[in-house]
Amino acid sequence: MDNRQAIGSWLSGPRAAAEDMGVEFGYPGRQLGLPEQGPGSAARFGRRLGAVVIDWIGCQVIAYGLITGGDMSATGNWTLALFLGLTLLTVGTVGSTPGKRLLGLRVVSLAGGRLGFGRVLLRTALLALAIPALIWDRDGRGLHDRAARAVQIRI
Repeated sequence: MDNRQAIGSWLSGPRAAAEDMGVEFGYPGRQLGLPEQGPGSAARFGRRLGAVVIDWIGCQVIAYGLITGGDMSATGNWTLALFLGLTLLTVGTVGSTPGKRLLGLRVVSLAGGRLGFGRVLLRTALLALAIPALIWDRDGRGLHDRAARAVQIRI
């Protein structure tokens, strides 16, 4: 390897360098046996982020208008509590939050079907920490989904 190739791989990142050496990563969800596109495929980052934003804004509106009576200093904590409660209840029962449902997403077990209550609780607790949701693998699963042995799919 000459210096130009080393500099190019440093600038383009480790994935591009590995692909240049012949490593094939495939599409997100391939290792999990999911289709590349359409229903059942792994949810992409943009949709997942959009669903979280929809759910967060909904919880913030409820906290601001109904719980704190317009007190902005208390709204943040109530928003987080409502968001976590919403996630725990809706993912544990129907497999998707209102935001996920609006954007056509669902959280399922790697084995198929809904997650059990313990796995939903673990996933929600890790989601509250934010960091696990911001670090994901090549299949697009955050650490909170990996720990719960779950995947977000398109419906």
